[in-house]
Amino acid sequence: MKKVGFFRSIHVKFVIIYVLLLLVAMQIIGVYFVRQLEETLRTNFQTSLKERVNLLAYNVREEMEKQRAPEDPSLEEDIKKILRDFDAGDISEVRVIENRSLKILGTSLPGNQAMVGQRTTELRIKQSMVLEEDQSAILIDPQTGHRTWVLSTPIKSGKKVIGAIYLVAKVESVFEQMKTINRIFATGTAIALSITALLGILLAQTITRPIADMKKQAMAMAKGNFSRKVKVYGNDEIGTLAVAFNNLTKKLQEAQAMTEGERRKLSSVLSYMTDGVIATDRRGRVILINEPAAEMLNVSRETVLSQPIVSLLDLDDTNTFEDLLEESDSLILDYSTKKEKYILRANFSVIQKETGFVNGLICVLHDITEQEKVDAERREFVANVSHELRTPLTTMRSYLEALVDGAWKDEEIAPNFLDVTRTETERMIRLVNDLLTLSKMDSTDYRMKVEWVNFVDFYHRIIDRFEVAKEQNVTFKRVLPDDVIFVEIDEDKMTQVLYNIISNALKYSPEGGTVTFSIEIKERVIFVSVSDQGVGIPKESVGKIFDRFYRVDKARARKMGGTGLGLAIAKEIIHAHGGNIWATSEEGKGTTISFALPYEPTEEDEWS
Repeated sequence: MKKVGFFRSIHVKFVIIYVLLLLVAMQIIGVYFVRQLEETLRTNFQTSLKERVNLLAYNVREEMEKQRAPEDPSLEEDIKKILRDFDAGDISEVRVIENRSLKILGTSLPGNQAMVGQRTTELRIKQSMVLEEDQSAILIDPQTGHRTWVLSTPIKSGKKVIGAIYLVAKVESVFEQMKTINRIFATGTAIALSITALLGILLAQTITRPIADMKKQAMAMAKGNFSRKVKVYGNDEIGTLAVAFNNLTKKLQEAQAMTEGERRKLSSVLSYMTDGVIATDRRGRVILINEPAAEMLNVSRETVLSQPIVSLLDLDDTNTFEDLLEESDSLILDYSTKKEKYILRANFSVIQKETGFVNGLICVLHDITEQEKVDAERREFVANVSHELRTPLTTMRSYLEALVDGAWKDEEIAPNFLDVTRTETERMIRLVNDLLTLSKMDSTDYRMKVEWVNFVDFYHRIIDRFEVAKEQNVTFKRVLPDDVIFVEIDEDKMTQVLYNIISNALKYSPEGGTVTFSIEIKERVIFVSVSDQGVGIPKESVGKIFDRFYRVDKARARKMGGTGLGLAIAKEIIHAHGGNIWATSEEGKGTTISFALPYEPTEEDEWS
């Protein structure tokens, strides 16, 4: 079982959820608290300054409405005196502006006294006097980067605005206080979260420990270990679950032991069966297939499970699952191709419950390919032998009947009839001898008498015999090495091979043609070939000329006295020597029969 990742653990998830819930709650509370506190501090700050500004406005209005004698101080001097007393640490500057000319009557900032008597350009001052209400805003001081609060308050005399007071205050202290409060709140949150995380870990352990034990037990059960028990920590829901889990483990152990016993019995039976076995459910889908069946059908056991059996056996076009349930005879499954024959026999047996309902189907497969091949070869062999024997026997009977009827008295006809009878008798003897040779080659106790032979000299001797005895005008060409080549062979059997091959070459060579004999050595193999310039063999027949009784031109071969077994015998003898034989041909140009034999140069050195 795949190990659970750290962040996917229920323990970690529980702690994270617990901490996140607390964090979200504290953040919601913190945001609300900070906003309200900031709003309260700013409001208190502004209210306090507005009260002082209102008092200042009252004093300034008294001075502006006062009747002045020539000897009295000017309005600017009185306002300057009032502003000198209006001083505080949070106030940067206070200006008094006259309404009609927008002239600055006074300022509390000593460095700005040059502005007294000049017209003001502040928009908020004009707005407050026109709208007859306070105008305020929080701005950023471009020189210090600190936040400042500006306030423009109209000075009214009755219902008439006679001037305005413009205040610039330092509000940065309020935000500094908020920063300090935020740091305190963040530190408290971190401490609370740390303590909460520790408590969450301890709390999660009390919940997840029994679950972790059950997880370990489940993993052990998956591996087949049912002996372990889950510890019960309490009588709560998790404790009840642990008790139920232990009971389940016990029942599973009993069921697994029973199932394992039955499985071993079934596995043992299926493993030692040579036949293929397939089992299906009641819907015809494969639920079991043994290894022989998978090999017979050339499928993977894992991929065919749950596949319909009619599809697996390639019976979709001819049968349904219901047809197989009613099938009492065997079905022949022919999977043969052009290159290879492959036939299976399938027997079916229905699996029924005690109630009589169909619970599935058992299919047993038998590979009958070799049996079918043997039967086909046997039938073909009997037919060929019967045909080969019937032809000369029919001829002999006809001629013998003619002789019995009086033809023996004719001195000209009788010798010919007897000669034909003798020829056909020899042909049957050759056929029987060839059949006996093949029978010996097919027997399991067949042994050859092998010895080391100089194959070049041996080949020359065989060729010399044919060259002396040949009747047609055919040239022999020898492409043979001068070196000594020792090969371990049965000389008599190899003589028969070369006689059969050379005889065929002479039979099919035209007058004035050439038969070429060659030997070539490549690595540890000696290649021997005989080539003629005859009519050649059709391409589709080249691979069949080594089959028993096979003839390319049956009429011509029978006329020449061939039995159709010569090359088949050559093939068996060459294979018995551990070699291989083949043919290459081109129609109208000739045929080459070649065979290869094992060659050991070290043995040759010992002989020399």
